Amino acid sequence: MNTAPQDLERRLQETLGQSIIGLTPVIHALAVAVIARGHVLMQGPPGLGKTLLSKRLAMTLGGKFKRVQGTADLMPSDIIGVHTYDTAKGEFVFRPGPVFADVLLVDEINRAGPKTQSALLEAMEERQVTIDRSQYALPSDFLVIATQNPREFEGTYPLPESQLDRFMLRIEMRYPAGDDEAAILARYGQIDPAAAAHPPDVLGRESLAAVRAAADALHMAPELPGYVLALAKASREDAQLSLGLSTRGALALVRAARVAAALRGADFVTPDDVKAMAPMVVPHRLVLSPEALLEGISETAISERLLNQVPVPR
Repeated sequence: MNTAPQDLERRLQETLGQSIIGLTPVIHALAVAVIARGHVLMQGPPGLGKTLLSKRLAMTLGGKFKRVQGTADLMPSDIIGVHTYDTAKGEFVFRPGPVFADVLLVDEINRAGPKTQSALLEAMEERQVTIDRSQYALPSDFLVIATQNPREFEGTYPLPESQLDRFMLRIEMRYPAGDDEAAILARYGQIDPAAAAHPPDVLGRESLAAVRAAADALHMAPELPGYVLALAKASREDAQLSLGLSTRGALALVRAARVAAALRGADFVTPDDVKAMAPMVVPHRLVLSPEALLEGISETAISERLLNQVPVPR
């Protein structure tokens, strides 16, 4: 018998799978993010269906979808909104920006300048924005899905560490397998690709609340947070890192592991759940030392080494 979290992922896989082919692991990661109320950073080359996936996810959840295209001239007000003078009312009124959505897609976020990137910091952490000393609340299930081009692409700015730390998961998008890509061409090769799309079902906020309650009810032994803290401590003491896993990152790993356990129908969280989520939670939060950069060592490789070195609790 499937649990509520498993039913939610099954419905997401079935509904999104009608439009998105070959991205089962990515949809699984999105299910984790939705249940854990975490933001997602997708990294990979363009043209892999990231925008379509984000739009379909918002429709499936019954929420409002907005999209922002990252460009060098994008301003913070283009995201959060601005006060304009209304001549009919004779006063300034607030014109909300696209950040006031349930699912906000920031496409190619690293093509926007650092000032614009920082406009999302308060929204991602506190689910509110402050404009002209006035605070405006965002939807309670506000979710940011940002896409990022590989750093070697031209015209990109590295995301600041404070913003990377606010993304619960980083998902690596790769080219689809041969059979999946052939199915994509067969389905969407017509002149009007929209004709192949199916209207997604709406899950509803009540279903999501029940799923989160089921995940929160899972038992987690005290040794599991201790294991995560040991991983964080090892990263902070690693000679190849100038910045290790933050407390926010450790908390994200605990939450993601809890949801991962719920999605496999377990009654309690295990170290394997931590290890399963670590590749998406840990690497993008690590900052390499200059020596490690020169040696061509990746954050993912260091994350894997830490998982192998830190003793697993029994």
